[in-house]
Amino acid sequence: MPRRKHKVLPPTPGWAVYLRTSSQEAQNPENSQRRQRHTIQRALFEREPLPVIGEYIDNLSGRYADNRPGYQQMLADARSGAFSHVAVENAERFGRNDTEALTAIDELHGLGIAVRFADYPDLDPIDPDDRILVSLSFTLARRESIKLGQRVKGGLYAKLRHGGFTGKAPDGYINCEEKSEQLDKTKAGRYRRWIEPDPEQFQVWRTAWDLLLTDQYTLAEICEDLHGRGYRFRSGRPFVTVKDDDKRKQAANGLSRIFKNWFYAGWVTSQKAGIPPKTVRGRWQPLVTTEEFEQGLAILAKRQSHKPSRRRTHEYLLRGLVYVQLPKRKPIRLIGSTSNASRPGGGTAYYCIESSNVNIRCTLLDEQIPALMHRIQVDPDLIPAIQQSYTDEIADKLGRLRPDEKADIQRKLKEVDEEEARALRLYTTGKITDIVWDSLWAEWQDRRQHLQHSLESLRARKEVHISNLDMALTIIAKVGILYERLKRDSQQRLLREMVDRIIVDPDGNILRIQLLPPFAYLIDLKQDVQQANSSRSEENKNANSDVGACSRLFSFSDPNGTRTRVFALKGRRPRPLDDGALLNSVKYINLISQSQA
Repeated sequence: MPRRKHKVLPPTPGWAVYLRTSSQEAQNPENSQRRQRHTIQRALFEREPLPVIGEYIDNLSGRYADNRPGYQQMLADARSGAFSHVAVENAERFGRNDTEALTAIDELHGLGIAVRFADYPDLDPIDPDDRILVSLSFTLARRESIKLGQRVKGGLYAKLRHGGFTGKAPDGYINCEEKSEQLDKTKAGRYRRWIEPDPEQFQVWRTAWDLLLTDQYTLAEICEDLHGRGYRFRSGRPFVTVKDDDKRKQAANGLSRIFKNWFYAGWVTSQKAGIPPKTVRGRWQPLVTTEEFEQGLAILAKRQSHKPSRRRTHEYLLRGLVYVQLPKRKPIRLIGSTSNASRPGGGTAYYCIESSNVNIRCTLLDEQIPALMHRIQVDPDLIPAIQQSYTDEIADKLGRLRPDEKADIQRKLKEVDEEEARALRLYTTGKITDIVWDSLWAEWQDRRQHLQHSLESLRARKEVHISNLDMALTIIAKVGILYERLKRDSQQRLLREMVDRIIVDPDGNILRIQLLPPFAYLIDLKQDVQQANSSRSEENKNANSDVGACSRLFSFSDPNGTRTRVFALKGRRPRPLDDGALLNSVKYINLISQSQA
């Protein structure tokens, strides 16, 4: 029976006002919003007196639509038919990504919603001729955004190269500013900014440096000394934290970062601006001399070189993969622990829950893995049925469920050609200058290339997914054979490419294994086919039953192959084979195969 089409109701008559404040106006966003409301009121509301249904506000850059919550909420409400018109001060406020903005305007038009700009109230973005001007507005706004970012970044780098500092001053210093005198505004701007020592914190870090330079105290001991004097970080964080069990934790890492910051020696450093240490002297009072700073670095480096490296006593094959299933609880991940590691034999390695009686010997679980890998196989007799079931599902997901996607892309390509032809007529009559034409032509080429790429991707997507099925089947056929021939580190790497979780009971018996994509999907597909084959005789008896059980049933199996439950899929099947995960797995497994050959 054909699906009944629901009647689409027209949107509710009324205005939705979209206000956006850029980063330059962030210091006074309310003033900018008031001005935008006034402009919209005079240019749009007086022309078409409809009620104002909602107002959507963003205080963000317009370059990326995904990061603007007000913009996204406006689109969501539009899809539900909440209003019939969208009012924006100008195209720049709507967005600076022209491709995304025009796509959104087209979507709103398809929903019966009109977008109007207050600076050009007679402009209709859907009208072919007006659309040229709208496209140009978006293109110029994007160019201005890029240029503004370049100017700001260049100004910051220039300030650093002349000994200034950008951002918040480090602990021990404070940022200061004062309004410039009238005569100084042409040189320093409206405000003059500088950095000077913090009267309270400057002595804290001078004391810390004095303790380090004696080369008699560790970082933990320096923290204890500073804590004993009542000193703290600028944020109020103590140098030593005492826990409930009376254990003391020193902030040695924070102290180390301070001792390695060239700012305290009075030098400007910036990797992005290309400023190495000891090249640009900063315009602030240094806390230590350059000689003292380098002496401190040498002390820290000497201690690091003498610090013994931690040696792992046991390489846990299933580290991070094994979970224990306790009664009435979610699976808990086990950690690795080796008792009596100092003994000649290296001690006994366990997977365990810390401070509990759950301790499973590593060898007990590791010995079960080869048999488990052998069970992750696909019967060659099932491969044709698997391929057919997978092909049908890919066709449903990428073809039959979205028949209009190809036509929609082709329609947009045709619109670009028509828009270019109309603009060409305006250009030949002298209504568009050479500069405007060159800008529009470049924009058309970008849009045309993007749409053509999308069309090619649509054509190739189905073939790529289906060809990946044979590749994944080959991988699964290899792993059971290769696993026992691999070295331990290769076994561990292979498991991390395929396995998400291994669930065990407290006695160390493996209950089930959860695979990563794309292998989880493939095993589910295999089980669907097995289930369909087992029920085929019953389906043949019932003429009215569905024959598509392969694509709608999902079954779990335990390690012994006993099916525990089957339920209708209803969209819950994992997505088809993931190209990135698949190619990554192919790379590792082929590499392992070559090394073993």
